[in-house]
Amino acid sequence: YALVSYQTAWLKTNHPVEFMAAPLKHAMHRTDNLNRFAQECMQEKQGQKPWIKIQPPCVNRSEAKFTVRDGEILYALGALKNVGTEAMNMIVEARAEGPFKTLFDFARRVDLKAVGKRPMEMLARAGGFDALEPNRRRVFDSIDALVDYSAAIHEERRSNQVSLFGGDDDALPPPRLARTEDWLPTERLREEHNAIGFYLSGHPLDDYEGALRRKQIQSYQSFMSRGGQGRIAGTLAAIQYRKSARGTRFAFIGFSDTTGAYEVMAFSDVLAQAEERLTPGANLVLNVEADEEGGRLMLRGVQAAEDVVADAGAMGLKIYIDGPEALQSIKARLQAPAAKRLKGQGPVHLVFDTPEHESEVEVVLPGRWMLGPEMKGAIKAAPGVAHVEEF
Repeated sequence: YALVSYQTAWLKTNHPVEFMAAPLKHAMHRTDNLNRFAQECMQEKQGQKPWIKIQPPCVNRSEAKFTVRDGEILYALGALKNVGTEAMNMIVEARAEGPFKTLFDFARRVDLKAVGKRPMEMLARAGGFDALEPNRRRVFDSIDALVDYSAAIHEERRSNQVSLFGGDDDALPPPRLARTEDWLPTERLREEHNAIGFYLSGHPLDDYEGALRRKQIQSYQSFMSRGGQGRIAGTLAAIQYRKSARGTRFAFIGFSDTTGAYEVMAFSDVLAQAEERLTPGANLVLNVEADEEGGRLMLRGVQAAEDVVADAGAMGLKIYIDGPEALQSIKARLQAPAAKRLKGQGPVHLVFDTPEHESEVEVVLPGRWMLGPEMKGAIKAAPGVAHVEEF
Protein backbone atom coordinates (compact mmCIF):
# COMPACT_ATOMS: atom_id res chain seq x y z
CA TYR A 1 0.00 0.00 0.00
CA ALA A 2 2.80 2.38 0.89
CA LEU A 3 4.65 1.47 -2.33
CA VAL A 4 1.54 2.26 -4.39
CA SER A 5 1.34 5.62 -2.60
CA TYR A 6 4.96 6.33 -3.48
CA GLN A 7 4.43 5.38 -7.13
CA THR A 8 1.25 7.45 -7.41
CA ALA A 9 2.98 10.48 -5.91
CA TRP A 10 5.95 10.12 -8.24
CA LEU A 11 3.69 9.96 -11.30
CA LYS A 12 1.92 13.16 -10.24
CA THR A 13 4.98 15.20 -9.34
CA ASN A 14 8.74 15.11 -9.34
CA HIS A 15 8.84 17.31 -6.24
CA PRO A 16 10.31 15.33 -3.31
CA VAL A 17 8.05 17.00 -0.73
CA GLU A 18 4.88 15.99 -2.56
CA PHE A 19 6.45 12.58 -3.09
CA MET A 20 6.93 12.03 0.67
CA ALA A 21 3.61 13.59 1.68
CA ALA A 22 1.60 10.94 -0.18
CA PRO A 23 2.47 7.93 2.03
CA LEU A 24 1.97 10.09 5.12
CA LYS A 25 -1.61 10.74 4.04
CA HIS A 26 -2.27 7.01 3.65
CA ALA A 27 -0.63 6.18 7.01
CA MET A 28 -2.71 8.70 8.98
CA HIS A 29 -3.65 6.29 11.76
CA ARG A 30 -0.62 3.97 11.64
CA THR A 31 1.84 5.46 14.11
CA ASP A 32 4.63 3.04 13.21
CA ASN A 33 4.39 3.95 9.52
CA LEU A 34 4.11 7.66 10.27
CA ASN A 35 7.22 7.43 12.41
CA ARG A 36 9.17 5.64 9.68
CA PHE A 37 8.17 8.09 6.96
CA ALA A 38 8.74 11.12 9.21
CA GLN A 39 12.19 9.89 10.20
CA GLU A 40 13.07 9.44 6.55
CA CYS A 41 11.95 13.01 5.81
CA MET A 42 13.81 14.57 8.74
CA GLN A 43 16.94 12.44 8.65
CA GLU A 44 20.19 14.33 8.29
CA LYS A 45 22.18 13.27 5.24
CA GLN A 46 25.96 13.37 5.68
CA GLY A 47 25.81 16.11 8.28
CA GLN A 48 23.46 18.30 6.24
CA LYS A 49 20.12 19.64 7.40
CA PRO A 50 17.01 17.40 7.05
CA TRP A 51 16.12 17.16 3.37
CA ILE A 52 12.40 17.67 4.01
CA LYS A 53 11.07 19.69 6.92
CA ILE A 54 7.91 18.63 8.73
CA GLN A 55 6.18 21.47 10.56
CA PRO A 56 4.51 20.38 13.82
CA PRO A 57 0.71 20.42 14.15
CA CYS A 58 -0.72 23.93 14.45
CA VAL A 59 -4.36 25.02 14.66
CA ASN A 60 -3.51 28.08 12.54
CA ARG A 61 -1.67 26.28 9.72
CA SER A 62 -2.38 22.55 9.63
CA GLU A 63 -5.27 20.85 7.89
CA ALA A 64 -7.07 17.75 9.09
CA LYS A 65 -4.86 15.72 6.69
CA PHE A 66 -1.22 16.07 5.66
CA THR A 67 -0.62 18.98 3.30
CA VAL A 68 2.33 20.68 1.62
CA ARG A 69 2.95 24.41 1.81
CA ASP A 70 6.01 26.46 0.86
CA GLY A 71 8.07 23.33 0.31
CA GLU A 72 7.31 21.89 3.76
CA ILE A 73 4.97 19.18 5.04
CA LEU A 74 2.39 20.41 7.55
CA TYR A 75 1.64 17.72 10.11
CA ALA A 76 -2.00 16.64 10.04
CA LEU A 77 -4.21 17.53 12.99
CA GLY A 78 -6.17 14.35 12.34
CA ALA A 79 -3.04 12.19 12.67
CA LEU A 80 -2.77 12.81 16.42
CA LYS A 81 -3.74 9.93 18.69
CA ASN A 82 -7.39 9.71 19.75
CA VAL A 83 -8.31 12.64 17.49
CA GLY A 84 -10.94 12.21 14.81
CA THR A 85 -10.63 13.80 11.38
CA GLU A 86 -14.20 15.09 11.62
CA ALA A 87 -13.45 17.03 14.82
CA MET A 88 -10.31 18.52 13.26
CA ASN A 89 -12.30 19.57 10.17
CA MET A 90 -14.43 21.69 12.51
CA ILE A 91 -11.31 23.62 13.47
CA VAL A 92 -10.23 24.06 9.85
CA GLU A 93 -13.70 25.27 8.83
CA ALA A 94 -13.82 27.80 11.68
CA ARG A 95 -10.41 29.10 10.60
CA ALA A 96 -11.73 29.98 7.12
CA GLU A 97 -12.44 33.57 8.17
CA GLY A 98 -8.84 34.05 9.29
CA PRO A 99 -6.21 32.74 11.74
CA PHE A 100 -7.16 32.43 15.39
CA LYS A 101 -5.77 35.34 17.44
CA THR A 102 -5.97 33.95 20.98
CA LEU A 103 -7.16 30.87 22.83
CA PHE A 104 -10.35 32.75 23.66
CA ASP A 105 -10.89 33.63 20.00
CA PHE A 106 -10.41 29.92 19.24
CA ALA A 107 -13.00 28.98 21.89
CA ARG A 108 -15.51 31.52 20.53
CA ARG A 109 -15.22 30.35 16.93
CA VAL A 110 -14.93 26.56 17.50
CA ASP A 111 -17.50 24.58 19.48
CA LEU A 112 -15.00 22.90 21.82
CA LYS A 113 -17.66 20.75 23.45
CA ALA A 114 -18.36 19.22 20.04
CA VAL A 115 -14.63 18.78 19.39
CA GLY A 116 -14.24 16.99 22.74
CA LYS A 117 -11.93 17.28 25.72
CA ARG A 118 -9.67 14.38 24.70
CA PRO A 119 -8.79 15.84 21.27
CA MET A 120 -8.13 19.20 22.95
CA GLU A 121 -5.69 17.50 25.33
CA MET A 122 -3.89 15.83 22.43
CA LEU A 123 -3.61 19.17 20.61
CA ALA A 124 -2.17 20.82 23.73
CA ARG A 125 0.34 18.01 24.27
CA ALA A 126 1.46 18.09 20.64
CA GLY A 127 1.95 21.87 20.59
CA GLY A 128 -1.05 22.55 18.38
CA PHE A 129 -1.75 25.79 20.29
CA ASP A 130 1.85 27.07 20.42
CA ALA A 131 1.01 29.92 18.03
CA LEU A 132 -1.64 31.15 20.48
CA GLU A 133 0.04 30.28 23.82
CA PRO A 134 3.56 28.80 23.92
CA ASN A 135 3.11 27.46 27.48
CA ARG A 136 1.69 24.01 26.67
CA ARG A 137 1.06 23.10 30.29
CA ARG A 138 -1.00 26.26 30.80
CA VAL A 139 -3.15 25.33 27.82
CA PHE A 140 -3.51 21.74 29.02
CA ASP A 141 -4.48 22.81 32.56
CA SER A 142 -6.98 25.37 31.18
CA ILE A 143 -8.89 23.03 28.86
CA ASP A 144 -11.89 22.55 31.17
CA ALA A 145 -12.30 26.32 31.55
CA LEU A 146 -11.96 26.87 27.80
CA VAL A 147 -14.50 24.15 26.98
CA ASP A 148 -17.00 25.61 29.46
CA TYR A 149 -16.46 29.11 28.02
CA SER A 150 -16.94 27.86 24.48
CA ALA A 151 -20.05 25.88 25.46
CA ALA A 152 -21.67 28.96 27.05
CA ILE A 153 -21.07 31.06 23.93
CA HIS A 154 -22.31 28.45 21.47
CA GLU A 155 -25.32 27.59 23.61
CA GLU A 156 -26.25 31.28 23.66
CA ARG A 157 -26.02 31.42 19.90
CA ARG A 158 -28.16 28.30 19.50
CA SER A 159 -30.82 29.61 21.83
CA ASN A 160 -31.34 32.53 19.42
CA GLN A 161 -32.38 34.69 22.32
CA VAL A 162 -31.14 38.07 23.48
CA SER A 163 -29.16 37.63 26.66
CA LEU A 164 -28.72 40.11 29.50
CA PHE A 165 -25.54 41.16 27.70
CA GLY A 166 -27.38 41.93 24.49
CA GLY A 167 -26.29 38.74 22.76
CA ASP A 168 -22.70 39.97 22.38
CA ASP A 169 -20.13 37.17 22.64
CA ASP A 170 -17.49 39.64 23.77
CA ALA A 171 -19.60 40.49 26.82
CA LEU A 172 -19.09 37.00 28.22
CA PRO A 173 -15.94 37.34 30.31
CA PRO A 174 -13.22 34.90 29.26
CA PRO A 175 -11.91 32.54 31.93
CA ARG A 176 -8.56 32.92 33.61
CA LEU A 177 -5.87 30.64 32.26
CA ALA A 178 -4.01 28.43 34.70
CA ARG A 179 -1.00 30.19 36.25
CA THR A 180 1.73 27.61 35.93
CA GLU A 181 5.17 27.25 34.40
CA ASP A 182 5.54 25.18 31.29
CA TRP A 183 6.58 21.53 31.33
CA LEU A 184 10.32 21.03 31.40
CA PRO A 185 11.82 20.07 28.01
CA THR A 186 11.89 16.35 28.82
CA GLU A 187 8.26 16.55 30.00
CA ARG A 188 7.19 18.52 26.91
CA LEU A 189 8.76 15.90 24.67
CA ARG A 190 7.18 13.07 26.67
CA GLU A 191 3.73 14.66 26.33
CA GLU A 192 4.37 15.31 22.63
CA HIS A 193 5.33 11.67 22.19
CA ASN A 194 2.09 10.61 23.92
CA ALA A 195 0.06 12.66 21.43
CA ILE A 196 1.99 12.05 18.19
CA GLY A 197 3.56 8.64 18.82
CA PHE A 198 7.14 9.81 18.26
CA TYR A 199 9.33 12.87 18.84
CA LEU A 200 8.81 15.63 16.29
CA SER A 201 9.98 19.02 17.66
CA GLY A 202 13.09 17.70 19.39
CA HIS A 203 14.55 14.68 21.15
CA PRO A 204 15.30 13.86 24.83
CA LEU A 205 18.95 13.32 23.90
CA ASP A 206 19.40 16.80 22.38
CA ASP A 207 21.02 18.17 25.55
CA TYR A 208 23.24 15.09 25.86
CA GLU A 209 24.91 15.40 22.46
CA GLY A 210 27.99 17.35 23.54
CA ALA A 211 28.73 15.07 26.51
CA LEU A 212 28.09 11.92 24.46
CA ARG A 213 30.55 13.05 21.80
CA ARG A 214 33.19 13.66 24.46
CA LYS A 215 32.64 10.08 25.67
CA GLN A 216 32.85 8.82 22.04
CA ILE A 217 29.31 7.45 22.08
CA GLN A 218 28.16 7.01 18.49
CA SER A 219 24.81 7.92 17.00
CA TYR A 220 22.72 5.08 15.61
CA GLN A 221 23.26 6.29 12.04
CA SER A 222 27.03 6.56 12.51
CA PHE A 223 27.27 3.10 14.08
CA MET A 224 25.27 1.43 11.31
CA SER A 225 27.59 2.91 8.68
CA ARG A 226 30.47 1.01 10.33
CA GLY A 227 28.87 -2.03 11.99
CA GLY A 228 30.71 -4.29 14.39
CA GLN A 229 30.41 -3.61 18.10
CA GLY A 230 30.21 -0.30 19.93
CA ARG A 231 28.20 2.04 22.14
CA ILE A 232 25.21 4.08 21.03
CA ALA A 233 22.71 6.20 22.94
CA GLY A 234 18.94 5.86 22.79
CA THR A 235 15.67 6.78 24.43
CA LEU A 236 13.56 3.69 25.08
CA ALA A 237 10.22 3.86 23.26
CA ALA A 238 8.72 0.38 23.67
CA ILE A 239 9.60 -3.16 24.70
CA GLN A 240 8.01 -6.44 23.61
CA TYR A 241 8.80 -9.61 25.52
CA ARG A 242 8.81 -13.04 23.91
CA LYS A 243 9.53 -16.65 24.97
CA SER A 244 11.62 -19.09 23.04
CA ALA A 245 10.65 -22.73 22.44
CA ARG A 246 12.72 -23.60 25.52
CA GLY A 247 10.82 -21.09 27.66
CA THR A 248 13.62 -18.52 28.02
CA ARG A 249 12.73 -14.87 27.67
CA PHE A 250 14.00 -12.46 25.05
CA ALA A 251 12.79 -9.04 23.95
CA PHE A 252 12.62 -6.64 21.03
CA ILE A 253 13.27 -3.12 22.34
CA GLY A 254 12.53 0.03 20.37
CA PHE A 255 14.83 3.03 20.77
CA SER A 256 15.42 6.35 19.05
CA ASP A 257 18.12 8.98 19.01
CA THR A 258 18.53 12.28 17.20
CA THR A 259 19.26 10.45 13.92
CA GLY A 260 16.40 7.96 13.82
CA ALA A 261 14.46 5.08 15.35
CA TYR A 262 15.88 1.58 15.70
CA GLU A 263 15.30 -1.79 17.39
CA VAL A 264 17.62 -4.05 19.37
CA MET A 265 17.17 -7.66 20.46
CA ALA A 266 18.02 -8.70 24.01
CA PHE A 267 18.38 -12.24 25.36
CA SER A 268 17.59 -13.45 28.87
CA ASP A 269 21.05 -12.86 30.38
CA VAL A 270 21.04 -9.19 29.39
CA LEU A 271 17.43 -8.75 30.46
CA ALA A 272 18.22 -10.13 33.91
CA GLN A 273 21.02 -7.60 34.37
CA ALA A 274 19.38 -4.55 32.85
CA GLU A 275 15.62 -4.92 33.27
CA GLU A 276 15.26 -2.27 35.99
CA ARG A 277 16.70 0.30 33.59
CA LEU A 278 14.53 -0.76 30.63
CA THR A 279 11.61 1.59 31.20
CA PRO A 280 9.88 3.72 28.52
CA GLY A 281 11.37 7.18 28.30
CA ALA A 282 14.71 6.20 29.84
CA ASN A 283 17.83 7.71 28.25
CA LEU A 284 20.37 4.90 27.97
CA VAL A 285 23.78 4.07 26.53
CA LEU A 286 23.74 0.67 24.87
CA ASN A 287 26.58 -1.71 24.18
CA VAL A 288 25.42 -3.30 20.90
CA GLU A 289 26.70 -5.64 18.26
CA ALA A 290 25.46 -5.85 14.69
CA ASP A 291 24.86 -9.34 13.35
CA GLU A 292 26.89 -10.66 10.42
CA GLU A 293 24.45 -9.29 7.88
CA GLY A 294 24.58 -5.86 9.56
CA GLY A 295 20.83 -5.63 9.97
CA ARG A 296 19.87 -6.68 13.51
CA LEU A 297 21.39 -5.15 16.62
CA MET A 298 22.05 -7.39 19.61
CA LEU A 299 22.09 -5.80 23.06
CA ARG A 300 25.12 -6.70 25.19
CA GLY A 301 24.82 -4.21 28.05
CA VAL A 302 23.02 -1.08 29.29
CA GLN A 303 23.99 2.00 31.30
CA ALA A 304 22.02 5.10 32.28
CA ALA A 305 23.07 7.97 30.01
CA GLU A 306 23.37 10.30 33.02
CA ASP A 307 25.91 7.96 34.62
CA VAL A 308 27.95 7.66 31.43
CA VAL A 309 28.28 11.42 30.85
CA ALA A 310 28.89 12.29 34.52
CA ASP A 311 32.66 12.30 33.99
CA ALA A 312 32.59 13.54 30.40
CA GLY A 313 34.74 16.51 31.32
CA ALA A 314 34.20 19.76 33.17
CA MET A 315 30.89 21.36 32.32
CA GLY A 316 29.78 24.88 32.97
CA LEU A 317 26.68 26.72 31.87
CA LYS A 318 26.58 30.24 30.45
CA ILE A 319 22.99 31.49 30.74
CA TYR A 320 21.87 34.49 28.69
CA ILE A 321 19.13 36.47 30.43
CA ASP A 322 16.53 38.59 28.65
CA GLY A 323 13.96 39.03 31.42
CA PRO A 324 14.03 39.60 35.20
CA GLU A 325 11.69 36.66 35.83
CA ALA A 326 14.55 34.33 34.86
CA LEU A 327 16.51 34.78 38.08
CA GLN A 328 13.98 33.21 40.42
CA SER A 329 13.33 30.32 38.04
CA ILE A 330 17.05 29.62 37.61
CA LYS A 331 17.56 29.68 41.37
CA ALA A 332 14.67 27.28 41.92
CA ARG A 333 16.04 24.83 39.35
CA LEU A 334 19.63 24.93 40.64
CA GLN A 335 18.44 24.36 44.21
CA ALA A 336 15.69 21.83 43.48
CA PRO A 337 15.92 18.50 45.36
CA ALA A 338 16.20 16.69 42.03
CA ALA A 339 19.47 18.53 41.34
CA LYS A 340 21.16 16.64 44.17
CA ARG A 341 21.06 13.37 42.23
CA LEU A 342 23.01 14.82 39.30
CA LYS A 343 26.55 13.52 38.95
CA GLY A 344 28.52 16.46 37.54
CA GLN A 345 29.55 19.81 39.01
CA GLY A 346 30.55 23.03 37.35
CA PRO A 347 30.38 26.84 37.33
CA VAL A 348 27.36 28.91 36.30
CA HIS A 349 27.69 32.27 34.53
CA LEU A 350 24.78 34.68 34.01
CA VAL A 351 25.04 37.02 31.03
CA PHE A 352 22.93 40.21 30.99
CA ASP A 353 22.48 42.40 27.94
CA THR A 354 22.79 46.14 28.63
CA PRO A 355 21.46 47.94 25.53
CA GLU A 356 22.13 51.38 26.99
CA HIS A 357 25.86 50.57 27.10
CA GLU A 358 25.83 48.32 24.01
CA SER A 359 27.59 45.61 25.97
CA GLU A 360 27.08 42.50 28.08
CA VAL A 361 27.65 41.99 31.78
CA GLU A 362 28.73 38.51 32.88
CA VAL A 363 28.17 37.47 36.50
CA VAL A 364 29.80 34.32 37.91
CA LEU A 365 27.70 32.65 40.60
CA PRO A 366 29.81 31.66 43.62
CA GLY A 367 30.75 28.01 44.07
CA ARG A 368 30.11 25.01 41.85
CA TRP A 369 26.68 23.65 41.06
CA MET A 370 25.26 20.22 40.33
CA LEU A 371 24.95 20.23 36.55
CA GLY A 372 24.24 17.85 33.70
CA PRO A 373 22.22 17.62 30.48
CA GLU A 374 18.94 17.51 32.41
CA MET A 375 19.80 20.72 34.27
CA LYS A 376 20.79 22.40 31.01
CA GLY A 377 17.42 21.50 29.52
CA ALA A 378 15.53 22.65 32.61
CA ILE A 379 17.22 26.05 32.63
CA LYS A 380 16.66 26.48 28.86
CA ALA A 381 12.94 26.20 29.58
CA ALA A 382 12.94 28.84 32.34
CA PRO A 383 10.97 32.00 31.49
CA GLY A 384 13.25 34.92 30.71
CA VAL A 385 16.14 32.72 29.54
CA ALA A 386 17.18 33.50 25.97
CA HIS A 387 19.93 30.95 25.44
CA VAL A 388 22.14 28.46 27.31
CA GLU A 389 25.67 27.51 26.29
CA GLU A 390 27.79 24.68 27.61
CA PHE A 391 31.50 25.28 28.24
